[in-house]
Order: sequence, then C-alpha cells, then structure tokens
Amino acid sequence: MNPTESHVTSDSAVIHLTQQNFDEALVASDGVLLVDFWAEWCGPCRAIAPVLEELARSSGGRVRLAKVNVDEQPGLAARYGIRSIPTILFVKDGEVLDQVVGAVPKAKIQAKLAALGA
Repeated sequence: MNPTESHVTSDSAVIHLTQQNFDEALVASDGVLLVDFWAEWCGPCRAIAPVLEELARSSGGRVRLAKVNVDEQPGLAARYGIRSIPTILFVKDGEVLDQVVGAVPKAKIQAKLAALGA
C-alpha cells in the first residue's frame, strides 16, 4: 500500500490520517472526531488506544476515531503543536474544540465528549 493512501484497519471505526487526507477527513466527519496523535514506540499511546476504539465503537456513530502516527506525519504534529503523545484532539464540524494530553482516564474523555454533545 502506498504510504500516502488512507487505509482503514479491521476496526472500521478507525481512520488513519496522512498529510494528504487530513483536512478532508476533518470536514467530512459527522459528529465528533477523536484525532489520536501517537507513535508505535509510545507505551501510553498503546495503553489508551483500546479505550478510544471502544468509545468510538460504542457511540452509535456519534464518535469516530482517527489516528495520526507522528513518526510518519511530523508535519501534522507540528501544525497542531503536538509536543507530547498521546495527544487527542476533539474535532466537531471541522474545528478543533478541545484536547487531552497523555493516557487520561476513560471518564475524562467521556466527559469531554458529553460536553461536545457526543
């Protein structure tokens, strides 16, 4: 697969974003899009990933999960000032409305989603 292509994992709730498809995905997403900036070597990223996937899966389509590998997409990380990972952006109607940094508890993410109407 060409590294610039968008691809979906076996979990169809997860979108992998690149510099080429990022803006389009933000605008096209209905509901709230969680954008997870992560890296394979990051332990906290691996710890929070199942929580994010479960929240997206159980949302009835109100929440989608997108992942940005900062090692493969350093331009996107720089564009959003990502200095620590995991960083999760909460995007609604194409606009970044909130974010969390670190492997925070599920309840904190749920509270932010509730505040955004998801």
